[in-house]
Amino acid sequence: MEIKREKDEELMKARHSLAHVLAKALLKLHPETKLTIGPAIDDGFYYDIDLPHSITPEEFPEIEKVMREIINKGENFERKVISKEEALKLFKGNEYKTEIINELPDGEEISLYYTGDDFFDLCRGPHVDSTRRLQNYGFKIHSVNGAYWRGDEKNKMLQRVYCYAFKTKKELADYVNMLEEAKKRDHNKLGRELELFTTVDYIGQGLPIMLPKGAKILQILQRFVEDEEAKRGWQLTKTPFMAKSDLYKISGHWDHYKDGMFVLGDETKDNEVLALRPMTCPFQYQCYLNKARSYKDLPLRYDETSTLFRNEASGEMHGLIRVRQFTLSEGHLMCTPEQLEDEFKGCLELAIFMLKTLGLYDDVSYRFSQWDPNDKEKYIGTAEQWEEAQSTMGRILDHLKIPYEIGIGEAAFYGPKLDIQIKNVFGKEDTLITIQVDQMLAEKFGMEYTDKDGQKKTPIIIHRSSVGCYERTLAYLIEKYAGAFPLWLAPVQVKVLSLTERNADYAKKIYDQLFEQGFRVELDDRNEKIGYKIREASSMKIPYLIIVGDEEEKNGTISIRGRGFENKSGLLLNDFVARMNEEIKTKKI
Repeated sequence: MEIKREKDEELMKARHSLAHVLAKALLKLHPETKLTIGPAIDDGFYYDIDLPHSITPEEFPEIEKVMREIINKGENFERKVISKEEALKLFKGNEYKTEIINELPDGEEISLYYTGDDFFDLCRGPHVDSTRRLQNYGFKIHSVNGAYWRGDEKNKMLQRVYCYAFKTKKELADYVNMLEEAKKRDHNKLGRELELFTTVDYIGQGLPIMLPKGAKILQILQRFVEDEEAKRGWQLTKTPFMAKSDLYKISGHWDHYKDGMFVLGDETKDNEVLALRPMTCPFQYQCYLNKARSYKDLPLRYDETSTLFRNEASGEMHGLIRVRQFTLSEGHLMCTPEQLEDEFKGCLELAIFMLKTLGLYDDVSYRFSQWDPNDKEKYIGTAEQWEEAQSTMGRILDHLKIPYEIGIGEAAFYGPKLDIQIKNVFGKEDTLITIQVDQMLAEKFGMEYTDKDGQKKTPIIIHRSSVGCYERTLAYLIEKYAGAFPLWLAPVQVKVLSLTERNADYAKKIYDQLFEQGFRVELDDRNEKIGYKIREASSMKIPYLIIVGDEEEKNGTISIRGRGFENKSGLLLNDFVARMNEEIKTKKI
C-alpha cells in the first residue's frame, strides 16, 4: 500500500481559517502590516508579515485576545472571484501580493476570501463558513522567527508568526505539555548538557565534535556492531575517504548525486578531480573485483565502519540527526538470485537484533521505497529492470510478513530499498536503517561470477546498514533514555564518592579495584559536602554511585545509590560487581 499523507481535512481547514483571523488581528493592531502568505501546517499555522515593529512574546496575549473577539463575532468567510486587473488594484502597495498575482497567467480568475466585511486576502481556500465554527478550538501563538520572503536569502527578512491550533483547548494543552516533555529529552540540548558532543561555528554546520563521553558511546557501539557482524559472516574492509571522479562516473553518483557531494577541485582537461565519498559501495566493489569469483564464493559479505560526507543543505541539519560528516555501519553483499531472499532476511534479522538490543525497536516502522516512473531522469536502468527489482523485493517483504508502506520516488537511484523509520521526540520521522536490492551497479562495474554451468553471470547486490548512522543512533538513544543510558552503553558506569576527606584513601581503593576490572569509573574525593557531590553526579545520569564513609571503611563495605537502589548500605563490593557484570552481559535495558 502507498504511504498516505492524509491530514484531518476539517482541522486543516480550521487552521487555514485561523491564519486569516490572525492576519486580520495583526492589521487591527498594526495597520501598517504587509501580509504575505499564511498556510496551515502539521501542528497549527503561521503567517509571514512585513512589519517594521518587531513582535515580542509580551504581545502574544493581546493578539490572541483580538483573534478571540473576531471569532466570537461570528464573521462569515465568503469567497469572491475577481480578475487579475482587479486583484492588482486591491493589493496595490503590497509588493508581496502583487508579485504572486503577476505570476498568474493573464485572464485567470483570482480567488479572494473575505472575513467579515472589512478584511480580505488572496486565497484558494477552503475555509469554514463562519468564525463561530472556531470557538471551541484551542490556539496559541508560540513564537516569531525570521523568514526570508520565499525562502530566498537575497529577499527581505520577514517575521513569521507561528501558532499551534487544535480542535479543543484540551488537545492544545496536551500537545504543549508533550512538547515540554520532549524538550527535556531533546538530544540537541541534553547531549550538550551531558558533555557528549558540541558544535563550533568556525568549524561549520553539521560537523559535530564528539566529546570523550560521546566518543566512548560510539566506540562501544562500533565494537559491538563489528563483533556481531563478524559472527554472521561479514568481512571487515577499510577503504579510502575519497576517490577520483572516474569512480563516481562509473557508479552513477557523478550524474545522479553530485550536488550532494563535496568535490575537491575544478573539473578541467588537465586537472584530476577528487570527491569525498558519500557512500562506500563503489569502493567495496573493488574488493570483489580483486580476483575472479565463482558461485562457490557467494554469498560474499563485506562490512565497514565508514566515515561518509554529504553536502546537506544548511536548513536541513539538526544536532546529530542530520550532519555533513557521519559514520555508518555499512555493508555490501554479493549473492546469486537463489540466495537473495535468505540473505535479505539475514540483513533484516541483524537490523532487528540491533534495534531490540538498543531498545529502539518498538519505535520503528517500515517503508518500501520505490522509483517514480514519471521521473526517470533520477534513476539508472530501464523500466523493465525496475519492475523486476521491485517485484522481487516486494515478494521477499510479503513472504517475510514485513508490515510496510510504499514511498513512491524515494528509492536510491540504482534500486528499491526497505527503509526502517524512527521518530524523534518531536514526532519528526527519519530513516535509521536501509536495506537495498541492487541489480544494476554490479553490471556497471563488470562484477561477475562463474556459475555451476560454467557461464559468467552478474551477482545481485544487497546494500545494508545494521545500526545505521552512529551519530543519528546516538541522538535517538539520548532521547529514548533521556540521557540515562543502559549500563553497558553508559560512558561512566559508576562513580565513587568519599563521604569525608578522611575517607578519600578508601574511596580510591574502591575506584582502583573497579578500574582494574574494566569498569568505566570515576572518583570524586573532593572535600565537598556529600549532598553536593551526589547532586552533581546524578545530573550527569551516572547509573550507580558508590558512597563510602567511616562505617563502610570500618566494615570493608560500600553504600549504593542508583538503579534499583534507593540507598542500600552494607554491601560487599564483589557482590555489586557481580550484579553489574550480569547487567552488562545481558545488555539489560
